[in-house]
Amino acid sequence: MRAPIPAALNRRALLRSASCGFPLLGLRSLLAGQSQPASPLSPRLAHHAPRARRIIFLFMHGGPSHLDTFDPKPRLQTDHGKPVPFERGLTFGEDSVRGLFGSPWQFRRYGESGLPVSELFPSVAQCADDLCVIRSMVGDGVDHGAALLQLHTGVFSFKRPSMGSWLLYGLGTENQNLPGYVTIKPTLGHGGQSNWSSAFLPGEYQGTPIGNSGSKVEAIQTEPIPWLGAKGIDPEQQRFELDMLQKMNRSHAAANEHDAELEARIQAFELSFRMQTEAPEAFEVEKETEATRRLYGLDDPETRDFGWQCLLARRLSERGVRMVQCYHSYWDQHSELVKLHTRLARQVDKPIAGLLKDLKARGLFGDTLVIWAGEFGRTPWAQGADGRDHNPYGYTIWMAGAGVKPGFIYGATDDFGYHAVENRMHLHDLHATVLHLMGLDHLKLTYRYAGRDFRLTDVAGTVHQGILS
Repeated sequence: MRAPIPAALNRRALLRSASCGFPLLGLRSLLAGQSQPASPLSPRLAHHAPRARRIIFLFMHGGPSHLDTFDPKPRLQTDHGKPVPFERGLTFGEDSVRGLFGSPWQFRRYGESGLPVSELFPSVAQCADDLCVIRSMVGDGVDHGAALLQLHTGVFSFKRPSMGSWLLYGLGTENQNLPGYVTIKPTLGHGGQSNWSSAFLPGEYQGTPIGNSGSKVEAIQTEPIPWLGAKGIDPEQQRFELDMLQKMNRSHAAANEHDAELEARIQAFELSFRMQTEAPEAFEVEKETEATRRLYGLDDPETRDFGWQCLLARRLSERGVRMVQCYHSYWDQHSELVKLHTRLARQVDKPIAGLLKDLKARGLFGDTLVIWAGEFGRTPWAQGADGRDHNPYGYTIWMAGAGVKPGFIYGATDDFGYHAVENRMHLHDLHATVLHLMGLDHLKLTYRYAGRDFRLTDVAGTVHQGILS
């Protein structure tokens, strides 16, 4: 992987000493029809042959219960209500711990693989033979903020580049007129922007948020990316104004050896200018056929929101966006587990199955990696009358598509679903494995900053060959 320019001779210092008119190099060549220097987002060769070209990450914010979705535990059903027979790790609801809590939902086996899925997900269950279910995930964050940061960036105690930013840094993107990394309706809490930030990587690699968790789909459709257009201004005038603004930004940047936020703003302006040619069409979900919209559940108020996210993710992915993330909130059921998990699962079940089926029908499934995950799982004991506490010690995610074994179960938790006991996959291992599927060696994907080489997996991480097809 190419090495960054040393801090002693970074771009700002070089421009300052050489007095280059950098703003003149901008994107004027686009208007003049001339060639331009290679973009930092230009596609780059992988370390090895990739199994996947793109990622769609379906993030269930709050932590869905693995015990009630994809990891059935007969022992819990048998011992329901009995005292917890093992030592508990760090929990939040210590004063409200009750006895063991068997799942209120039934599990059935589906497909030729016989993969067990809870009745919470009847539509996803029909895709059981496509799923690679990992039942042995382990993280270090017990609270939401730490767990979200570690899932997205590899660490929970410092600001680090997100997985999507590392992917862009390593591989670039296949469409220069769209962001390479998009996050749809992300949460503004529990780390907020840090979950899709490029941190100390150049600003070109940051994620582009589309709305936030509190946004209505109707509002996002009206203006997916605010201020993208320039009403009443022709392209040449807009380019002139942007060059003047960028000249001031560059002048300020030249006086500061490293200003990551300003660098990100500069790159965002340039990307926005390019996006005007292609982004509006990419967001025109309403142009899809009625059958496709129904497939994703856009005809049902209950599934419309997440269905729109999943369909937009497919449209962006097929247009060359390297990574798209869809957020769904809020799976943190310390109480009212039955009521709220039922409602939340119903909102996402049909859209997720629709996405998997649509990717297959369009020939995209074979090189798209779909990931379904929360930041942790839930405890096997009841919290209060009807809830479960946080559990990062052993929980479930699943993958589907490019490079992973279909209809496959990997790893296991103990009889109660509390600790991962077989093929433990730490979040560092997950990141190493995802990078491997994308053609990147996590040990080689490094960036030198503040005197040391950083990587997504920090000083750990092992590729789990057992899930690879």
